[in-house]
Amino acid sequence: MANKIDIKTVDEVAHLARLEFNNEEKAEILNDMNRMLSFVEKLNELDTENVTPLIYMTKEHNVLREDSPEISVSHKEALKNAPKKDSDYFRVPKVIDQTNQ
Repeated sequence: MANKIDIKTVDEVAHLARLEFNNEEKAEILNDMNRMLSFVEKLNELDTENVTPLIYMTKEHNVLREDSPEISVSHKEALKNAPKKDSDYFRVPKVIDQTNQ
């Protein structure tokens, strides 16, 4: 196996994914990731020279309904269960800080 994942790589991936693992969990993940790599390397051994790439899993085509606008929930019904509302709008906490622009 040419490429092998090490603990440093597991730590970097965990950081990017905002995950925390203890040492035992890191060892399990390291093992799993290396097993995935070896599986992909095994797939690379297949001869796919004359194989047409598969774009769709089936020959079926989606049958979609006509996209036409309609009112399914009234304005009043939409606001009915809102935790905070104005006369016409949902009230939500401020998420943009104007000082950092």
